[in-house]
Amino acid sequence: METLLKQHDTDTRRVLGKIKWFDPVKGFGFVIADEGGPDILLHANVLRNFGQSSVADAARVVIQVQKTDRGVQATEVLSIEPPEGSAELPLADFEDLDPGAFQDAELMPARVKWFDKAKGFGFANVFGNAQDVFIHVEVLRRSGLSDLQPGEALAVRIIDGKRGLMAIEVCSWDVANV
Repeated sequence: METLLKQHDTDTRRVLGKIKWFDPVKGFGFVIADEGGPDILLHANVLRNFGQSSVADAARVVIQVQKTDRGVQATEVLSIEPPEGSAELPLADFEDLDPGAFQDAELMPARVKWFDKAKGFGFANVFGNAQDVFIHVEVLRRSGLSDLQPGEALAVRIIDGKRGLMAIEVCSWDVANV
């Protein structure tokens, strides 16, 4: 009896696209390619290899993809940019602050204490400092992220704001070290 083996296309190619949706709890999401075609599966492990545990809906991505017997799948994330227009959205917590403080804020290593996407905020601690740093969900979205996990390593730019120490930018530790 002859066994039929499905062949995988071992060639990968670079694709530019936009996140359709990504659910870190389910462990996957989909990318819509700029060139059209079927949705591209983005597995959480591929995203983690890039150094992130989540990505914001509508974020722009550059990925390597491969065609498999289950459809087109991302094999590597090359870059992620926040959703278009997210930087222009005003955040009430930052309205009365000096824009110069944003430019002078240093990127600091931190670890997520907790984050609740449903509540829209959470906290992290900068290494060597027990003081909590407030992280608003909109700051995550502007940074191209959608969720954070307790213990996750980050790099944050912080300012002393209306709620005490507040993150104005968040990125994965791996990305910050590049």
